[in-house]
Amino acid sequence: MSNNLKPKGVSLSIIFEAESANYGESVGNVASLKKMSRGKGDQYTYISRQALRYNIGEQLGEEYAPVKAEGSGDKKVIQFSEEATIDKYPEIDFFGYLKTEKGSGGKKRSAKVRLSNAISLETFKGDLDFLTNKGLADRLNEDMNIAQAEIHKSYYRYTIVADLEQIGIDEVYNLEVPNEEKTRRVNKLLDTIAFLYRDIRGRREDLKPIFAIGGVYDIKNPVFQNVLDVNDNRILVNQIEGVMFENIKQNTYCGLVEGKFENDNEIITKLSAKSMPEFFNVLKEKVAEYYEGN
Repeated sequence: MSNNLKPKGVSLSIIFEAESANYGESVGNVASLKKMSRGKGDQYTYISRQALRYNIGEQLGEEYAPVKAEGSGDKKVIQFSEEATIDKYPEIDFFGYLKTEKGSGGKKRSAKVRLSNAISLETFKGDLDFLTNKGLADRLNEDMNIAQAEIHKSYYRYTIVADLEQIGIDEVYNLEVPNEEKTRRVNKLLDTIAFLYRDIRGRREDLKPIFAIGGVYDIKNPVFQNVLDVNDNRILVNQIEGVMFENIKQNTYCGLVEGKFENDNEIITKLSAKSMPEFFNVLKEKVAEYYEGN
């Protein structure tokens, strides 16, 4: 199958503010947040890329691709069904699939939309929440059950990169969807990211961006992934400017929710920041120009 589209990628790095949004395995009766260490042992909580992919999939507003379970006991495997194809299900068009087949290497499609973990930009200080079930225990005049949970409110950063010329095409099944459908899918993905949220432990955490930077580029590098940072509640604009090669600069746009950071004026002046709705509208226009202009 030939693909006449020029190689292009959407690269988008985002900062949002959230609290305690991804737990790992508990230690005793203490629920432990997912964490990683850097530098001299400073700990940073994170929301895994799998968790973000789960929330994007559930909020995309498209039908889930069908799955099946094969085998039994510990060897049972759940995977996408044979009838799950990219022309019907944007979920696997974006995030790929692996379909094993006895006696062969199976069928697989790599992810065309890739996510980084969302890593906190403020260190975890060991805060704990103390929990009981007093409300229920009192009804039976019984002792309460007691538990603790790590808590952390912070800015988080993550990056999403989409291979535009590969979305909507599957050489394994010899399938391609029309360019208008590719535009619809990618722009719906951007709409989902613009209003992303995450349900966890009775809370709904708001993951929509308060700062975003990116564009449609000839390269597919996660351009701003390692330079987006916050210090003293200020976006470090000089770090962002440090990766503004000319071909990046002319295709980069910035979105900002004013009032969250101390250096709004610097961000607006040096990065030409727009409102968040304007930012996402520009990105969607660039995606439409790419697909429908080819």
